[in-house]
Amino acid sequence: MASAHAGGRLLGKSSVITGAAHGIGRATAEWFARERARLVIGDVDAEALDKLHAELSAAGAEVTSVAGDVSVSGEVERLIRTAVERYGRLDVVVANAGVIPLLEITEATEEDWEHVMAVDGKGMFLTCKYAVQAMLETGGSIVCLSSISGIAGQRGQSTYGPAKFVASGLAKHLAVEHAGHGIRVNAVAPGTIRTDRVRRLETEPGGPEYLRGIKKLHPLARLGEPAEVAAAIGFLASDEASFITGAVLPVDGGYLAQ
Repeated sequence: MASAHAGGRLLGKSSVITGAAHGIGRATAEWFARERARLVIGDVDAEALDKLHAELSAAGAEVTSVAGDVSVSGEVERLIRTAVERYGRLDVVVANAGVIPLLEITEATEEDWEHVMAVDGKGMFLTCKYAVQAMLETGGSIVCLSSISGIAGQRGQSTYGPAKFVASGLAKHLAVEHAGHGIRVNAVAPGTIRTDRVRRLETEPGGPEYLRGIKKLHPLARLGEPAEVAAAIGFLASDEASFITGAVLPVDGGYLAQ
């Protein structure tokens, strides 16, 4: 939590995190708060977002929350505008919001495809679009949440994987497009991470077998933790990564090294 220690790697930086209420987004919000960023957190889950807001505020963080859906242009624009209006500028955006359907293409419907592309695809595009617009005069850092499925193929990810290629592609193209404005754009590509959703697999039919198999695919022979991904996001967002742009950083226990 934000009270663990007093850092300062993001001291005073106006930062937006989408999908902040759960999983990697929540861990990232906690990391940013420890490093003394000024936060605007967003999520479609208003109740969980309010709970996180209260916890971060109680720990001394400067934080504002804005509930909204990243697939809706006006709601993304409002999220970004809130950071600019409250803190005077926008320094960092973490485009994290997404859904994770696990479907083979014979199982997936048009509605499945449209939903994941609306959130993970269009939502990523809109978040980056409004972030770049807000950073054109001041520069800044954008970190997109991709996945090992946004770099390499996996079974059962016929809708999710292609949507994560959007994150990887935007990071590379926008890094080139807006380097002259002082805007760095990178992505992280997590392997299988022990989010709440993954933990629930331990009690679902077939879940334990799936988890045993997926662990074996990661050379470190374990799943990652949200905090480990958050640390990588924080590094890319910070000035310590000032000469890194257009990178897609695996945080995957060696999965993609094979």
